[in-house]
Amino acid sequence: MRAHRASSDAQVLALALKTLVATVPLNAKSRGATSGTGDAPRTLAVCTRLLDDRDDMVVKAMSWALRELAKRNPRAVRRFLSEHGERLAARLRREVTNKLTTGLKSPRARA
Repeated sequence: MRAHRASSDAQVLALALKTLVATVPLNAKSRGATSGTGDAPRTLAVCTRLLDDRDDMVVKAMSWALRELAKRNPRAVRRFLSEHGERLAARLRREVTNKLTTGLKSPRARA
């Protein structure tokens, strides 16, 4: 039974990761996005379903998806952060907020 649960959990995690990563091309001009504003409805719907997930890989994938959308539709990402920020992982909030304010995932400190 325990092995079945682990297998099932791994499958759910894999599906979540694939779904998040699949939103990146919807919003990345270099990957074929056709809309100038990206695909906020689909991207944010996926992110909403995974708001409370703290698996490191899910947090990284969601950060990537939101940062990519922020390039095309910063207003939608700001609204999403405003509505759901307290439920998101701190690192994700920090990286996406940095992207919105500086254009960088992790701005370097000046010496």
